[in-house]
Amino acid sequence: MKTAIISLGLVLATLSGFGQAALPKSKSAPDAKVYIISPAHGETVGTTFSVKFGLQGMGIAPAGYNIANTGHHHLLLDAPEMPDLNKPLPASENVIHFGKGQTETTLTLPKGSHTLQLVFADYLHIPHDKPVVSRKIRVTVK
Repeated sequence: MKTAIISLGLVLATLSGFGQAALPKSKSAPDAKVYIISPAHGETVGTTFSVKFGLQGMGIAPAGYNIANTGHHHLLLDAPEMPDLNKPLPASENVIHFGKGQTETTLTLPKGSHTLQLVFADYLHIPHDKPVVSRKIRVTVK
C-alpha cells in the first residue's frame, strides 16, 4: 500500500503542473449505477447507524490503483450542493472518502433531518466520465 500512496503522490505532483481542465477522467461503464442499500429513503434511524453502499456494473479498487472500470465511494453528507464533478472530490465534513475500497460505514449524527448521496470516483478521486451518482436520500435521526 505504501507504494500505491507514493505513486499517487507522484501522479498528483505531476498533474499539479496542468490546469484543472487537463485532469484525466476515467470512463464509467455504460450500465454503472451506485446506490445506498440502507438506510432507505425516509427511514428514521438512531444517532449511530450503518450505511451500506451498492454498486452495479463496475468494481471497487482503492484510491491510487488505476484499474479500468473501477473506483471507490464518496459519501456526500448534508452537502449543500454537488461538488464539481470535473475535479478531484475534496475531503471535507460534507464529502467523506472511502479510498480503501470500503462498501459500508457507521455514522453518528445529531438528531434531525440529514441527506446522504454517493458519488463514485476513480483512483484520483475524480468522478468518472459520465458521473456515477446515486439519488439523494433523506433520513431522520431520532
